[in-house]
Amino acid sequence: MHSATMRYRRSPAFALVLLELFRITIVSAGGLPCALRQYASGSVCVCNVTYCDTLEFTEPSELGSFVLVSSSSAGLRFAQTEGNFTRSVKQRQLREADVTITLDPLKRFQTVEGFGGAFTGAVSHNLERLDVTLRESLYKAYYSKTQGIGYRFMRVPIGGCDFDLEPWAYNELPINDAYLSNFTLLDERDLVKVSQIKRLTEVTGNDDIRLIGAAWSPPPWMKSNNAWTGASRLKPEYYQTWADYHVRYLELMRAAGLNFWAISTGNEPLNGVIGFLFIHFMSLGWTAPDQGRWVGQHLGPTLKNSPVSDVKLFGCDDQRYTFPWWFTLMDQAHPNATSYLDGLAVHWYWDGVAPAALLDQTATRYPDKLIFNTEASLGDKPLQQHRPILGSWERAESYVLYVMQDLQHSVHGWIDWNLLLDERGGPNYANNFVESAVVVNGTSQAEAYKQPIFYGLGHFSRFILPGSVRLDVRASSSDVAVVAFERTDKRTVLVFYNKANWKLTVRIEDKRYGSVRVRLPAKSVHTLLYL
Repeated sequence: MHSATMRYRRSPAFALVLLELFRITIVSAGGLPCALRQYASGSVCVCNVTYCDTLEFTEPSELGSFVLVSSSSAGLRFAQTEGNFTRSVKQRQLREADVTITLDPLKRFQTVEGFGGAFTGAVSHNLERLDVTLRESLYKAYYSKTQGIGYRFMRVPIGGCDFDLEPWAYNELPINDAYLSNFTLLDERDLVKVSQIKRLTEVTGNDDIRLIGAAWSPPPWMKSNNAWTGASRLKPEYYQTWADYHVRYLELMRAAGLNFWAISTGNEPLNGVIGFLFIHFMSLGWTAPDQGRWVGQHLGPTLKNSPVSDVKLFGCDDQRYTFPWWFTLMDQAHPNATSYLDGLAVHWYWDGVAPAALLDQTATRYPDKLIFNTEASLGDKPLQQHRPILGSWERAESYVLYVMQDLQHSVHGWIDWNLLLDERGGPNYANNFVESAVVVNGTSQAEAYKQPIFYGLGHFSRFILPGSVRLDVRASSSDVAVVAFERTDKRTVLVFYNKANWKLTVRIEDKRYGSVRVRLPAKSVHTLLYL
């Protein structure tokens, strides 16, 4: 890795950047502070076999009390402040330069189910090479509800994906085997994942982890082009076989001790229709009408009549520009095909050119369906660096703002891509290297680096608990982006971001409790949790 300096950062320094918080107490970061290391592009927090920072805080317990958690491009990582709202007329006097955040708790929108990341073959491979102590620290960093960022969801490929050492699927041989005679046991690669995920559950004490499966490709003999990638379709004679394949996987995983919460109809179906021109990893092409017929006649009934009928089914699992027309075409091809769907899955890669209003239109048309973002990463575009950039706050900002945008537009759950990758952004047999919120040192295998993205995501995932309902909230300046939620414990959560390159003073107004005035560092994200 690059040479760098490292220091431990405690949040009393927070007093220097937060001014005029009325009736506050500056507190040290709960748990262990970030071991900050500076790189050319910014700061990371270093975890090794003896040390890894944690996120621990005291929940507000009195009406009007709050905890404020902050991270910034300058190096704050989950810094904490405690205080109380005030109704003092003098202190509430509006100043001309203040940005005002106003909450209306009576206007309520969708309920959020939680956040998560993907446990790919690359993730499994990288974890297996680490010292057990470091590996388990990273488990806690993501999935602990008391020390980490409290992830709930985990996306798991059914068979292989691009983030693997090679493409693979179950029952590759014998070919033309419609009865899947060779798909009776879990592959060794999946057995390793099962062991790792079980241990993750034990270490974190999180018994609410929900697994979501998705297949990238069937064995080539089921496909029109007899290949892992390229322009392809599922051969019609294997429509039922491919449905049986999904149920067989779920049954074998359940027998091994992993119960899946959901599966999707398959990863990015347009990769095998139009994306093959630049996508060179495992894929299966679907048009929406063909997928409607497959779901309506095969996958839907097969799943619902199986021993794993409680597993939910998500449709599409592709880019935002497929919403909502994809589901309309599914139903046109097979009446009520979407009645088999419990949710609608979307990826973020082209969010910059597809308006978020498409999500709202889909929610209006299908009000009984969950909408989940099921994949996101950076470094995939032609002009981007196709690898992790250690310490990049710019990439963290993209995450924060796009997660906010999704939450503002009807999304119920948000799942990142690989939980961790090596310094190159892999391994990936197709050289499709990308960014990750945690980067492991694949050379020494003795360190891992929590990227700014990790902290950006944690500002949402640790505080917006399952069952939280989005509330109406507005900022008086476009320099500040904000979302608000009421949790089931009646605590309110605001996540807000200062997009400006300068400090801003922000006043948060809640007519139930009064106001609180804070000074935000440039390029900083904050979570305000109050009762």
